[in-house]
Amino acid sequence: MDTKEDISVYTQNGYKDREDYLKNLADDWGLELFAVNMVADMLGSSEDFDGLVSELEDMDCDGALDAFRA
Repeated sequence: MDTKEDISVYTQNGYKDREDYLKNLADDWGLELFAVNMVADMLGSSEDFDGLVSELEDMDCDGALDAFRA
């Protein structure tokens, strides 16, 4: 469960909460939410606005996300 501090980070960036952020990220990348959640869970919420985006970019370049296109 997100802490109050975590939620405020998402709210400050225009999202309702982490779930809303990850759903929007999946939509922006044209990916199934499952794939974004899987990577996000491995990295942890502290990496949502940095490491997660970088990891998705790297995986996309390697073609590792092709099977998860929505």
